Amino acid sequence: MAEPRFLLHHAPKSRSLGSLWLLEEAGADYALQWHALDQGTHKQPDFLAINPAGKLPALIDRGPAGDWRGVVVTEAAAVAAYVADVLPDGGLAPAIGTPDRAAYATWLAFGPGALEPALADKAFPRANPVPASSIGWADFETGVARVEAALQDRDWLVANRFSAADIQVGGLLAWVAQWGMLTPGPNVARYIAAIEARPARQKSLQKGAAPA
Repeated sequence: MAEPRFLLHHAPKSRSLGSLWLLEEAGADYALQWHALDQGTHKQPDFLAINPAGKLPALIDRGPAGDWRGVVVTEAAAVAAYVADVLPDGGLAPAIGTPDRAAYATWLAFGPGALEPALADKAFPRANPVPASSIGWADFETGVARVEAALQDRDWLVANRFSAADIQVGGLLAWVAQWGMLTPGPNVARYIAAIEARPARQKSLQKGAAPA
């Protein structure tokens, strides 16, 4: 029996959960390689050869015919962009060369590139605040307000249809809300509810909670 095309290095309660959700939404053929963060399996030499940063997620692509070797994607946003493009039938990205691609690229990067570092600043404040002109993101509340405004007349961030950008932004906001660190406005609250109701989201939460 042929191996699945994708192998996702994953640990429960880690950023790789978003990549697992992505693979479910895309209808991908994949398997999981489990890691135990408390045991440091993601810091062992065999995994560091895959991702020298020792971080999850890391996605191995064996290719459509299973004959690719050494094809690895790391960083959650890169995994999202890659899978959405190589599995276009999943409908997770606007077609390349279309106008909606601009907003898609922006929101795809906004989650990990602006919201997540702003959240880290909020959760772990610096002794001396960094001048706003020295960092590339606004504070967390401002970032969330931007999402709130973008969802004023729509359910999803790009062309009013679900995309990989919603996995990056909505997945983060749903997680923050669960931890009580976000009091969402009406649009973001509606957005999070729609995120949590997606069957692929629910399936990924079940599959990604612990190894079988």
